[in-house]
Amino acid sequence: MKKTFQLQVEGKHPERLLEAIKHDLRKYLKRERRRDLTEGADFWDFDCKFGLTEETAEVVHLANVITCIDNAVANQATQFYVELLAKPGVRTKRPAGEEREHEERHGLDGLDELND
Repeated sequence: MKKTFQLQVEGKHPERLLEAIKHDLRKYLKRERRRDLTEGADFWDFDCKFGLTEETAEVVHLANVITCIDNAVANQATQFYVELLAKPGVRTKRPAGEEREHEERHGLDGLDELND
């Protein structure tokens, strides 16, 4: 999806228009994730760009797209450009030290003792 969204359309309430745009983006992501995966892929990953125009669009993480939209609205932008391109992704195994940090951060340490 490569699209420039207008935030000020005559006859439409700006807040309702913003929610409709976010809904369209989420609907597109859901539809793309339902597609069959290619051989060797684990999930659908997305290359994302965001900017006020297509020429000024910068690479952003998928989780930050909605935040970027909210920031553009807060800065009184009249339009913004979003590019979401699906690509097959392959999960990589975490290094042992990083996995231990993740467990400690999320309180998962010692769960094996409970199962014995």
